[in-house]
Amino acid sequence: MRRPTKNQFSGCLIGQCLGDALGFLREGFPREDCENYVSGPMQLWHQGKLDDAAGTGQYTDDSQLARELMQSLVDCGSFDPVDYANRIAAIFAEDRIIGRGMATHHAAMRLAAGDAWDQAGTPPPSAGNGSAMRAAPIGLFFDDRQQLIQAAHDQGRITHLDPRSSAGAVAIASAVFLAMRMEEIDRSAFVSQIARMTATLDEGFADSVCELNRCLSLPLDDAVDRIAVLGVEPGKSDHWDRISPFVVPSVIWSLYSFLRTPDNYWAAVCTAIRVGGDVDTTAAMTGAISGAHLGLEALPAHLAIRVNDRGSWDYDDLVSLAERCFERSVDG
Repeated sequence: MRRPTKNQFSGCLIGQCLGDALGFLREGFPREDCENYVSGPMQLWHQGKLDDAAGTGQYTDDSQLARELMQSLVDCGSFDPVDYANRIAAIFAEDRIIGRGMATHHAAMRLAAGDAWDQAGTPPPSAGNGSAMRAAPIGLFFDDRQQLIQAAHDQGRITHLDPRSSAGAVAIASAVFLAMRMEEIDRSAFVSQIARMTATLDEGFADSVCELNRCLSLPLDDAVDRIAVLGVEPGKSDHWDRISPFVVPSVIWSLYSFLRTPDNYWAAVCTAIRVGGDVDTTAAMTGAISGAHLGLEALPAHLAIRVNDRGSWDYDDLVSLAERCFERSVDG
């Protein structure tokens, strides 16, 4: 295991924001449209052929809430659920959120109305990916695995009380933790360690993580068909094409996208997006894991520099925050 670096902290946060911003332009679109987007405009942008239609680099609630979590960790020196709950309530109440998920929105409104942080979450069977999409900073900050699991669980249950959502948050935080420390990714070891860490919250989720070992040997089309239905009750469907916001398939697809090309950030994010569905979130989670593994220099700099939140919290601000998080974690 290698020692984490400041560059990896920045790579994780910028990698999440860039994946999020790229996916945001096709969130909820069907697979065919996303495939055309990945093979057309995205490739031109990657080649440096930018134009006025290339988007602004605006990231969404996935990265806004991850950023708020990282700020809370830096300011408090550890995970403080009351502080983070207040930040969630404020960003929603002040209408600063982009692309809000409804389970998180309702929980934020309950927080703003005075509900306690551990009582405001949306109860089961709602099991969206809102707790997982923002969990990457936990994997950066905590060196102790039990503290990581507890913090990922607690930050998740502020808005989502279903244990599958907490398991998803642990999976993403654990993936960042491992990706940052593994010099080379051993896929089998990576999957087995995440399965063990998520099993503490939901054994069914851990079983779905283990399916990655089979899916990684399949062609992409077969893999997405298999992953898209993981954890879904027989006969139940929704309006999403391929990967929905349901926490199980969206987190597993993000892990798959990283593990398919662990040494190539761009290819991993393209995999996350090309299959359609909740692609801002899958690309955000994939981008965070890949950026944590490869570091900031592995991201396309001419695209990364464009990330922003309505003209604020841009590339330089985010890198500065990630560097402060690194220093705080070392000090701790």
